[in-house]
Amino acid sequence: MNTQLKHPTSADDISPAYLTALMAELVPGVTVTEVTTIEAKAYGEQFVSTAGRVAVDVCYGADSPPDLPKRLIIKISRGVDKIMAPFYENEVNFYKHIRPEMKIEAPRAFGAGFDASSSNFAIVLEDLTLRGATFPNVLSPVSLDSIRSILSQQAKLHAHYWESPRLRPNGDLAWAGSHVEGKVAELLMYGAEPLIQHEIDTVSFKREMVQRLRITGPELRDATLALHQHQQSLPQTLVEGDMHIGNTYLLPDGSGGLLDWQLTCRGHHMHDVSYLITTSLSVEDRRANEQELVHFYLDRLAAEGVTDPPSFEISFTEFGRCLMWGVYIGWLTTPVVNYGWEINVMNHFRLTTAFEDHNTAQLIAEIS
Repeated sequence: MNTQLKHPTSADDISPAYLTALMAELVPGVTVTEVTTIEAKAYGEQFVSTAGRVAVDVCYGADSPPDLPKRLIIKISRGVDKIMAPFYENEVNFYKHIRPEMKIEAPRAFGAGFDASSSNFAIVLEDLTLRGATFPNVLSPVSLDSIRSILSQQAKLHAHYWESPRLRPNGDLAWAGSHVEGKVAELLMYGAEPLIQHEIDTVSFKREMVQRLRITGPELRDATLALHQHQQSLPQTLVEGDMHIGNTYLLPDGSGGLLDWQLTCRGHHMHDVSYLITTSLSVEDRRANEQELVHFYLDRLAAEGVTDPPSFEISFTEFGRCLMWGVYIGWLTTPVVNYGWEINVMNHFRLTTAFEDHNTAQLIAEIS
């Protein structure tokens, strides 16, 4: 079984036998006969954040299923500690149990496994560059049409699991947890608190951005917990969980897809929408277009089958509240080494500016 495989932490250990075993569950009958490493990116290198990525060319045995890609991307653990294990396990579960049933624009997966004893994992994905995909970040200009396309994919995801009993504690997707319960929530809301305070104390621009908001690290943490407890009483769905613009991709026609499912969980629909819009647009463009984009998303949510979607007024208020998570968890947790200086600073700048624009502190105070 995949859970018993010894997953590699470097390209050197990715063998034909290993890939054959890893891919067997999602691609029955597959045999990998050759593996050639094309490129390997390590943690903290070339904008790779919490995991490494290895591009390989492979050959298959004659009896393997047809039309399997010859180029694969293998996402592997960074191999330095176990703190990221809940994220790795979560993403493996997404690609094994959710991606196969979803008709959304997201990478195809051909294998996934997690080993609890070592906290190592691996996910075998299509190479999106073969479809001409590009990968934007907060420094990239992204058109409003592309943002609408990504919002349409969010709406598909959210509508499919809208108020689904499968996400509840006795459902088959209970492993996803929520923003207040489960392994990922425990790590983000409690385990990450010392890391976040260390970032505030030692990184000057982060410290002064927090000071500009007239708030402290512990106050941000308490407000984020209040946000999640409040939103648990509102309609729930499956959210991608970490939907900044850097976790998307764009295809040649301008349409977009969703990447990186480490933080997927049961949550409020505006969690994904607010984070995407705020990180993808300049301050001026976000101010000019955010309301229209939320209206667009809600229309798509209804078109995808949600019969009684929340009103714009309620959703836009929660949009503003969700900025608390983006400020506290989204980027205060992220060391500069993960994405580089300018990307880190720009995400903080856009999120804290939106935080002030929406008077997020007051919106949180109203529910605390």
